[in-house]
Amino acid sequence: MPPLWIPCTVLAAAAGAGGLALTNPGPEEFQAFAAQRLVDTITREICQEKVLPLALRLVLQNCPELVASQRGVLGRIALQHSQRTNLVVASVYRTELGGQRLLPDLQLPRYRATTLAGAGQFLVVNTSAMPQP
Repeated sequence: MPPLWIPCTVLAAAAGAGGLALTNPGPEEFQAFAAQRLVDTITREICQEKVLPLALRLVLQNCPELVASQRGVLGRIALQHSQRTNLVVASVYRTELGGQRLLPDLQLPRYRATTLAGAGQFLVVNTSAMPQP
């Protein structure tokens, strides 16, 4: 007869794996996470860094508010440009976006990000700027 700690360890491991599987964030949670990250990044890199041409800055009196109002759209774009690898107890999301030309002198930067999702949380493990085509 095996020692009592062996079945207890197996049971605890199975319960832990089951708990992780139940809390593995799905695409909807990733969309909300990505939307907030994009709002923060765009606000910081475009609104606060004065990347917009002067004429556009004069027209857009509240750039951060405008960006925040597009949270839902940004989340959907991020989800559409992401690939999810579901590992049951966790997921890996690989996202590539950007490169679209908004104005003759303004092109969105291209980014690649890898995000680990698990236990109801998200962790961006790698980001990099991609060269413009």
